[in-house]
Amino acid sequence: MSAHDGLAEGFETHRSRLRAVAQRMLGSHSEAEDAVQEAWLRLARTEADAVHNLGGWLTTTVSRICLDMLRARASRREDPAGHPVPDEDPGPAAGGCPEQEAVLADSVGRALLVVLDRLGPAERVVFAVPFDEIAPVVDRSLAAAKQLASRARRKVRGAPAVPGAELARQRLVIEAFLSAARAGDIDAVLAVLAPDVVRRADRAALPEGRPVEVRGARAVAKEIVVFGRNAHVAEVVLINGAVGIVVAPHGRLRLVLTVTTARRRITGYELIADPNRLQQLDLAVLGG
Repeated sequence: MSAHDGLAEGFETHRSRLRAVAQRMLGSHSEAEDAVQEAWLRLARTEADAVHNLGGWLTTTVSRICLDMLRARASRREDPAGHPVPDEDPGPAAGGCPEQEAVLADSVGRALLVVLDRLGPAERVVFAVPFDEIAPVVDRSLAAAKQLASRARRKVRGAPAVPGAELARQRLVIEAFLSAARAGDIDAVLAVLAPDVVRRADRAALPEGRPVEVRGARAVAKEIVVFGRNAHVAEVVLINGAVGIVVAPHGRLRLVLTVTTARRRITGYELIADPNRLQQLDLAVLGG
């Protein structure tokens, strides 16, 4: 076996790990495949005796490729949040197979993909790869890379605005609401709505002709049947320190529901799909 054949064989042993690393950085199955393929092409052009630690070399190379892709994506901003409106079929995520992107969202976590998209390119890279391995890639010292990784983790985890017991109560009610919406169970929906519940929405969240405000449990419950069409791509997250819901087909943010609760019932929620408003929300993964 030639030295180059040995590199090729070694690459295959690392392929699945490299794909997982790239998927976590990029949030896209198809882009992750492209990054791994580019790493192979670079390896094929490299002299075998120049690669002393194949696993480390490949991780560094894939990370650099992903960082370049994230920076290019940030400069283009080709995928603005907020559209299409929630009653429409969101269709496949840009640039990938719907089935593969759905598997990615389920494996990485749809909520995590949404939150990672709020990180800067360097933060996203150090979140996905141990900072001691990635410091040269992001052009930082080991200490600076550690600080960057800590900042990224704090952003992902967020900071609850209420005590833990209240956060748990919010989560229990909102998860019950989401489960009922997914099932299309009107009785279960009514069980978690306050009688005087109010549903509000911005215009970007609604098709033409739908009211921006609806009051009363039964009227709101009928609205939730419509929302339920997309409830299967919804996840419970932390929004501005409180429990809420994001609708994120294939991990791409399309809609946010900010929710208020009292006495184990939902007293109101707002549908937010306007891109500018979405960008102003502080989203974090809800632990536990």
